[in-house]
Amino acid sequence: MIHERPPPVHRTNTTLTMPLSALLLPEFDAEAATARKVLERVPDDRIEWKPHEKAFPMGHLAQLVAMLPGWTTFIVTKNEHDIAPLEGPTAVYQFQPVSKLLAMFDKNVAEARSLIAGVTDEQLQEPWTLKARGQSIVTMSRYMTLRSSMLNHLVHHRAQLGLYLRLTEQKVPEMYGPTADTKAAPG
Repeated sequence: MIHERPPPVHRTNTTLTMPLSALLLPEFDAEAATARKVLERVPDDRIEWKPHEKAFPMGHLAQLVAMLPGWTTFIVTKNEHDIAPLEGPTAVYQFQPVSKLLAMFDKNVAEARSLIAGVTDEQLQEPWTLKARGQSIVTMSRYMTLRSSMLNHLVHHRAQLGLYLRLTEQKVPEMYGPTADTKAAPG
């Protein structure tokens, strides 16, 4: 007796049954944990070092990594943010010891995590605008702003900081897999 196989089932209308925040949180947690490992390796005695005259010094780059999760606050609680307001900058880079940057980072991560956990799908779909000197640069959904302006931006600058660590002979922690400093011995 020959049995015919039924035709394959194709689903064209699957429904997302979990909130977008539940999808964002595991990724945020993983990227934040990795960013913290990189920040921990920044040497206090090399904060003014930079690989090129046009590059950020290591201490400023580390401060940016520590600050980025905090951007979640104005992304979730406001409809727009001006990164270069006419009345002057809201964030000033200054060299700080790594212990202070880690405390800032931990505080920002805790606040961001709470905000992401509480944001609704409807709020994440609302438009959000980034401005500079009062002029609109880009408007996109709050979800895309969280992904690009906070999460992807964090990963980008964390990777730069990882390169700074390598160039200053620091041990580079694992990010998405082993590094030359963390490879297990063969065996």
